[in-house]
Amino acid sequence: MLRLDKYLADVGIGTRSEVKKYLKYGLVSVNGSIVKDSSLKVDPKKDKVTYKGEDLLYQEYRYYILNKPAGCVSATKDGLSQTVIEILKNEPTRDLFPVGRLDKDTEGLLLITNDGKLAHNLLSPKKHVDKSYIAFVDKALEEKQLLEFKQGLDIGDETPTLPCEIKLATENEIISSLNNASFKICEGKNEIAYIVVLKEGRYHQVKRMFEHFGSTVIYLKRLTMGNLSLSPTLPIGQYRALTDEEIQILKER
Repeated sequence: MLRLDKYLADVGIGTRSEVKKYLKYGLVSVNGSIVKDSSLKVDPKKDKVTYKGEDLLYQEYRYYILNKPAGCVSATKDGLSQTVIEILKNEPTRDLFPVGRLDKDTEGLLLITNDGKLAHNLLSPKKHVDKSYIAFVDKALEEKQLLEFKQGLDIGDETPTLPCEIKLATENEIISSLNNASFKICEGKNEIAYIVVLKEGRYHQVKRMFEHFGSTVIYLKRLTMGNLSLSPTLPIGQYRALTDEEIQILKER
């Protein structure tokens, strides 16, 4: 059971103080009767709540996949830059948060939810959830360096990185990843693309691993997280709700 004002705030029609005004003006009905008492308890599964005559659908947990653009930060609030939460302008965002972080200049798959348990499971080092990226760099790695990359590297943290996967990106992978991306390959420049799969998510990890060998990441994009993949048809800066099937697959990890 939920207080009516919390119910209304959770579905995104306003803040707790705003919805109290809506109640005062008689804009909210519960099971066909106008209600002005904000403390009234309602059952989201049984009670029919309407606002201005329109039925409201209560969802305890919400899940979105965002094709994060460069220039926005993976945070709920920021005094200087746009946040990924602010991109979801038409959604009830009050309790949403990004699952993990992508650097400000990194693009690609970012999961946004209010499901703390799922977020913990996806980010927990013990779970080792794979996250794949395509990285365009200015210097190719030697075979010996690729082997070191795969075995784990000392990048200045308390412990070396976990073993990971790395390979040269195929032409199809490059074409697919650059669809709906801000990065464009420049002719005449020595840009090498690698697919990197991590089982952890340290600060600037992909960039620091390449920098260990004197190679600079020019462009970085996350492609997958667990069994969730970024569709090449989802425009950069756009998002969509996860399907029930996708949510179930994520929860099964």
